Parts: sequence; C-alpha cells; structure tokens
Amino acid sequence: MLKIDDLQKLGVQLGIDKIGVSSASSIGEHSLNTWLNRGYAGKMSYMERNQDLRLNPAELLPGAKSIISVFVNYHQEQSYPALDGVISKYARSIDYHIVLKDILHNLANALFENLLIGLNRKEKAKIYRVFVDSAPVMEKYWAVKAGLGWQGKHSNIITKELGSWGFLGEIICTEAFDQYSESIPDFCGECTACIDACPTSAIVEPYVVDGSKCIAYATIEIPADQPIPDQIQANMEQWIFGCDICQDVCPWNRFSKPSEIQAFVTIDALKEESVPVFEEMNEKVFDTLFKSTPLERPGLKGMRRNQKIRV
Repeated sequence: MLKIDDLQKLGVQLGIDKIGVSSASSIGEHSLNTWLNRGYAGKMSYMERNQDLRLNPAELLPGAKSIISVFVNYHQEQSYPALDGVISKYARSIDYHIVLKDILHNLANALFENLLIGLNRKEKAKIYRVFVDSAPVMEKYWAVKAGLGWQGKHSNIITKELGSWGFLGEIICTEAFDQYSESIPDFCGECTACIDACPTSAIVEPYVVDGSKCIAYATIEIPADQPIPDQIQANMEQWIFGCDICQDVCPWNRFSKPSEIQAFVTIDALKEESVPVFEEMNEKVFDTLFKSTPLERPGLKGMRRNQKIRV
C-alpha cells in the first residue's frame, strides 16, 4: 500500500503545484450525457465515443484502485500582444501534453520504483497509465474528487492558491493508498463575472458551457476548411486561438503567479508586440516557429482563417 505523504513529497520535488489521489470507483450517472444530448459538444464528436471508458476507470486499466490527479500552473505574466490577434496563454509555449506527460511518468517511476524493477514497457502498463487530456478520462471530476480545487462556473478547475491557470493530468494505477484526498467546497459563491464577461454567451448557465458557442472551440476545434459561425465571428474581438476571457475576469486569478516550469515560458515567436501575420507565412516557416506547440492543431490554414476574421 502506498502512502499519500510520499506522493505529496514527490509532487513537490517534481514541481507539481497541486496533487491528490482518489479511489478509482465507477462514476455512475454524470451530467456529460445531458451536455452531449443538448448538442454542446459541437463538432467534437470524439466526446460521444467510449462512454463506458469515461465512467469506469477499470475499463482503462483492469484492476484500477487509485487515480492520482495533478494541477500544474502554466501562468505567465507577459501581456497579450493585441496587434494581429491574441493567442490564449496556454498555447504560447511548448505543447502541455508533452511537458505534463514527462512529469507524470517521472512521478510514476519514482512512486512505483520497487514495483517496476525488471519490467518492460508493456508490463509497466499493467500497473499504471498516464493521461493528459488525450483519452476518455473525466479529468475535472477526478481533480475535484482529489481535492485539487472546485469546478468554477466557467467549468475550469479553480484552486484557492493559484486560481485556474493550470493543466490537469492523471495517473490511474492498480495500487491502493493508505488514505485518499478530500474534496473542497465550491468557493464561487454568488459571483457571475465569467458568465457576464463571455462575449458569445457560451456559459449558458452556471457550470455549463455550450462548446458550440465558445470562441476557444471555434478557433481550435472547427476544421480549418470550414467557416466559423457568423454569431461567433461577430464577437471574437482579437482572439485568433483560444480565449481566456472567462479566466481573465475570475477574482480567484488574482492569486496566480508565474509558473516555475521553464517549458511554459512564452516561445520567442510570440514575444513580440504583435503575433506573426500568418497569411505572409509558408508551411516551412510555420513548422519552424510553432513545432511542438498547440498551434500545430489548427495548422497554418486554420490560423490564417482565424486571423482574417478577427474584429
């Protein structure tokens, strides 16, 4: 049996800002089904797949007993360049999937050190699996259950210590812990700052975001060869990749501080007073400047589309 104190010590050593662990029980009924039935996923059809995997961790890892959840701060204090468009904070550095997976694998190797001796990669995968927003895992549900924070009215996880500027990751493992973390209360109170500030009214009710109305969804998830809906185009303001408005106005983010992880420092191409003009760029230059960053997802074609329609 593993000790939660050892887990927390390792978290500090690896630069993990918040870490907790919960029992890997089946989730049962969840609001995700209602969200999907209302069409809030937009074109994110992948959200409808593998529902059994999302709700039962044992389907992802047979014999699963525990889920370790982490919150890693990515906040940087640089101001947003307003000329030629604004790019979300999380996308201004190396792709967080790469960074966070490395951190989680290092954590697992240290935590399960005695169990992994002499095992090959396939055998290790029977003891633990690492997830970073790339598999059917209800990451926000598990983050709340592990006591990392609460789910804000904008649907992001908020921590009392750092606000909401953080990436989430999980390790599902077959080992039990001597104790499990306790969840904390919701501290949003009567605040509706995020709801009031959203220019597309994507937060249709507290804690519920209609993804099909969200600027971040439109600029990232809608394929580059398809148009962004007129009602979103009319309210995009300067956003050309993602949108941070609901987090920018959150009072809890007054407690945010710069990340100490070097990989989350803004890349050189986005440190200037204005972002590059993508229409003047070819694929080779784009790949050179934005390799291994979130901007690879929409690609040059998607960034050109987004930049052309900003208001």
